[in-house]
Amino acid sequence: MFSLSASLKNGILAAFFAASSLTAPVVAFAADSAILDSGRPAEDKARDADRKPLEMLEFAGVKPGQTVVDYVPGKGYFTRIFSNAVGPTGTVYSDTPQLVIDKFKDKGLPPPVSNEPGRGNVHEVVAKGEDLGASKADLVWTSQNYHDVHIWAGAKGAADLNKSVFNALKPGGVYIVLDHAGPAGLDDAGMSKLHRIDEALVKKEVVAAGFILDGESKILRNPNDSHEANVFDPSIRGKTDQFILRFRKPD
Repeated sequence: MFSLSASLKNGILAAFFAASSLTAPVVAFAADSAILDSGRPAEDKARDADRKPLEMLEFAGVKPGQTVVDYVPGKGYFTRIFSNAVGPTGTVYSDTPQLVIDKFKDKGLPPPVSNEPGRGNVHEVVAKGEDLGASKADLVWTSQNYHDVHIWAGAKGAADLNKSVFNALKPGGVYIVLDHAGPAGLDDAGMSKLHRIDEALVKKEVVAAGFILDGESKILRNPNDSHEANVFDPSIRGKTDQFILRFRKPD
């Protein structure tokens, strides 16, 4: 049986008692419920200790009723959590670029999360190029994928993506970029070799698209990662130094 970490348990208990007050916000309790959902696959729950989803939801400010775009969702780990967090009045777009579909179709793509029971608020969309399939979103989220955009389409592809995200968001909307930290000045060839990216480059490119850097989280930082190994190397896989950047579209 999956066992919550002590910190997560404490957070959930604190949120429960806070939620019992009529004057307390329900956001933290909704985030807890999103993680505790018994319908989440065991594979997802096993990754919670490393991915810290409760802290992620709080940092991103996900709330019931919001519209969230999960860009390049992979197997849907965060898609399911977002689905739970925004609830029946919210919407989650699981947005996979056509390029990704073409690249991995021979290996077999994960089944759509929208087909799972209780996922009526999840919609599968296919981005054409880097044109996101949703508009007027409260949050666009991409996890461990920004470096891939550089690998697939270079700096222009990243610029196109950031422009598309900017247009998809409501004024005041949030753009979260989470990725594996790479050496300073790492070029596209280096990104392809290591599957990492220079954090400073991400900040520069996203701000150039019109965003404001609104916050940074250190919850997935690992000072023992040298940034020199490929992220799939067994010595570091699952424990890489990762940055989490929160950008905001101006009101």
